[in-house]
Amino acid sequence: MTSKVPDTVQIASPCTSVCVIDPPTGLCAGCYRTLDEIAGWIALTAEQRRALLAELPLRRARHGDAIASRWSSGAQR
Repeated sequence: MTSKVPDTVQIASPCTSVCVIDPPTGLCAGCYRTLDEIAGWIALTAEQRRALLAELPLRRARHGDAIASRWSSGAQR
């Protein structure tokens, strides 16, 4: 008897261990997820994880420069 490994185990979290929420956007400065998305990652299906992962580059393109600027200038520290 073989045990099938759940599909969700094979989709790694996008966490980069930066773990700092940017207040103006509500996004993590490292992975561009919201707190709800970070907290709920474990419960997402493989399809939901893939959809979220596909959204992250768009968020980075839209908000990345502003977030990086805020954090590199020390404005949020």
